[in-house]
Amino acid sequence: MLRIERSANGQVVFTLSGRMQTEDIEQVRQLLVVEAPEQRLMFNLRDVTLVNQDAVTFLADCEAKGIKLESCPLHIRSWIDQEKRRDKRRQRHKIDT
Repeated sequence: MLRIERSANGQVVFTLSGRMQTEDIEQVRQLLVVEAPEQRLMFNLRDVTLVNQDAVTFLADCEAKGIKLESCPLHIRSWIDQEKRRDKRRQRHKIDT
């Protein structure tokens, strides 16, 4: 179960806690859609305990789009970084072929 809290103080912070699974991604997307396009966004991931591959891919995409990932647990950060490296290799492979 994923818990989401929203706060704003110059930027919008979504504090996520618990488990982030595939079924939670759409809910988070819906929260992002209602924010103003120029609004700075941040996910505080300090209390996220478990993620799956879809959640990692989603978080990596969010970060690539400028959403800051704050207090990301090391095991999740490592997985996100691995996902980013994999995406770069795929993009290079597409260009080379």
